Formats: sequence, C-alpha cells, structure tokens
Amino acid sequence: MVVTGMGVVTPIGTTVADFWASCRAGRSGVGPLGGFPLEDLKILIAAQIKDFDHKARLKHFRRDKIIIHADRYSWFAAAAADEAIKQAGLEAPFQNPYRTACIIGSGAGGLVTFESAYRDLFILNKRATHPLTLLRIIGSSAAAHVGIEYGVKGPTFATCSACSTAAHAIGLGRDYIRAGLIDLAIVGASESVINYGTMKAWQAMHVLSPQGCFPFAKKRNGTVLGEGAGVLVLESEEHAKARGAKVLAELCGFGMTSDSKDMVNPDIDGPSEAMRLALADARVATTDIDYINAHGTATTINDRNETNAIKKVFGAHAGQLAISSTKSMHGHPLGAGGAIEAIASLKAMEENWVPPTIGLDEPDPECDLDYVPNMGREKRVTYAMSNSFAFGGLNAVLVFGPPPA
Repeated sequence: MVVTGMGVVTPIGTTVADFWASCRAGRSGVGPLGGFPLEDLKILIAAQIKDFDHKARLKHFRRDKIIIHADRYSWFAAAAADEAIKQAGLEAPFQNPYRTACIIGSGAGGLVTFESAYRDLFILNKRATHPLTLLRIIGSSAAAHVGIEYGVKGPTFATCSACSTAAHAIGLGRDYIRAGLIDLAIVGASESVINYGTMKAWQAMHVLSPQGCFPFAKKRNGTVLGEGAGVLVLESEEHAKARGAKVLAELCGFGMTSDSKDMVNPDIDGPSEAMRLALADARVATTDIDYINAHGTATTINDRNETNAIKKVFGAHAGQLAISSTKSMHGHPLGAGGAIEAIASLKAMEENWVPPTIGLDEPDPECDLDYVPNMGREKRVTYAMSNSFAFGGLNAVLVFGPPPA
C-alpha cells in the first residue's frame, strides 16, 4: 500500500507546501480567538484558520453542485482532497469508481452549523433554519461531497473516534486495498468545531490552556483547540505503477487498540500495544524507526503517559528517537490530527528533516526523551511513526516507510 498524494488545510498553511514551510520555520498558529461572540469565555486562544477563501479554493468543482454551501468542515476536506488528488495525478471522474473508496472522518461533523442553527432558533427566534442544515451537520457529509465531485462509487463513509479518527480512516483504506476490495482510497479527516458552545464544553473539562500549546514542557497546562483537514491518496503498489504514479512512501504498518479503562485518563498499555502492533504489521524492528510524530497534546497526563509508552515499546532505542509534537504549532485539530501529522511525518521522510516541538524551553523531567525542542533538525528518516490516542482510550498508530524498490 503506497501513498501517492497528500493535502492539508491547517492554521499554519492551507496547502502542504505552506504547512511544511511553517513547520520548518517553527511558526505557531495559535492566536486570539475570534469570529463569533466571545461573551463570558475564559479561554480566549485557539488555532483558527483565518485565511481560507472556500469560494476561491473550490470554484472549479463541477460535479458537486452544493459544496460552496456546505459546512466549514466539508470545505476543508474538499480542499485537502483536491490537493491530494491533483498531486496523485488523478482526474475526475475516476475510471474505476467501484474500485475506489472515500473514507473521510470527523470527530464532530458540522458543529459550526449546529451552533448557528440553534442561535437562529433559540436566541434570534427565527421560525426555520437554513434548508441545508441537516446535510451540513452530518458527520459523513465531507466524505460524500468529495465522493460526488470525483465520482467515487465504492465504500464512502466517515470514521469517528475522537482524536484517532483520521488514523482509523487511513488504516481502513489500507485494509480495504489489502483485502482486494478496492485499488484506490481517499482517506483522512476534517474538523471545524471552534465556536462558543464548543469552547464552553472544553472549558468545563479543564483541559484547555489559556496561554498556549506546550507539549512535553514543564510549563504545559492544557491543549489548544485547532481545526483543519488532512487527506491522503492510497493505492495498491500495482495500481500506482500501472498508471505511472509517483510513489511518495509506503504505508507499511497500522495498529489499533482500546484502553478499555477510562474516558479521559489515558493508559500506557493501550498506546504501547498499538505501537507494537503497527511495528509488527510493518515488519520492522524498533531500531528501524527514526522519527515519531507524537500525539503530544500538552495535557499533563497524556504527555507523561505517551513518554512511558514509547519507552515501554522501544526500550534503549527510545533515547535515539527524534520525537516531536507538531500540535505545538497547529494546535489540536481533534479528529483531523492523525492525517495532518501523518503528512508531517511523510514530509520529514521526504526531506530528512524533523519538525520541532516549539515552546519547549524547559522539559518536564518525566518527559525525558528527545522531543526536538524549538528548532527542527536534519536527520535521516527512513521509517516514521505517527501516534493518535483519543478520548475513550481509542488508539491508532501508523508506520510509513520508503517507496518500494
């Protein structure tokens, strides 16, 4: 199973080139919250996408007649998918539509639409909502929009597993190709949940930082909500070669587990077993992994537990790994995180340069691995791992390797 295309929309860049340039510059997308009434909110920062013109970005869409009127999360998914499909050199409609899948997940779906509809009904006392409200809020709408535009007639649906949503979508697409059900899969996730109601809900859990996202740092005091999308094009190696596609990397390992312990507090055994399963699936040794894109949310328990899980799996080699949390730059985009971070891992492999964990001035003594503090560095990356560990103890891990010889 190989990767032939990738696309992103993030707070630090709305194309892969711009996103990666920001990673190389150590640029933060976290800033003052805005775009809606802040009222009595106490957390006033987020990693919002503020330079995205969906009409300009999606104006060339022809088959999907209503994408311009969709929810914001569907816009992000459509733009990321478009970039990935163009890089893969594919044209719509696809030649073998029933041998193609579109699995684009979302942890929350159209929450921006939910809030605006409820404000209309309950605060502004309007008698009806927008006629497309129902279609906008559905968690599978992004997958459906992309499937319509590109003529996908194979498995088309959304995954939903909180912060592991994208990684599960990528793993499922890989499994469908492996099983011979399809030849090609458009996979990833999209999220846009930053509004008053969502901020209030996250505030109530006391897991948001009022200052910034500082994974593995002693000063860390919570995560920062982000938004965006990431999409990959996966193909069987045979299919990619037959059409002369450029192969970016191999998706060689996937592992998934559940802690089955607690909705909020992460475990060590679940994440470590997911990493072990991904390595076994990839048929690579722990010493073959050069870089890990950590889940790294900047919450006290998560960062400590992820550190211990990595040590449990990698043993002495844990100290030789380059590890970073790019959430320090693009915030926590919830369900979309696994795809955005997979793309960061792929770029690290392509350029043999690992992105930093910014804001890591003084590490937590209990987070004592090499988290590439503040500045990225040159490093040969042959195999990379991307971790996604979600609320509910839902774990998914991806391992990428070089293009097959």
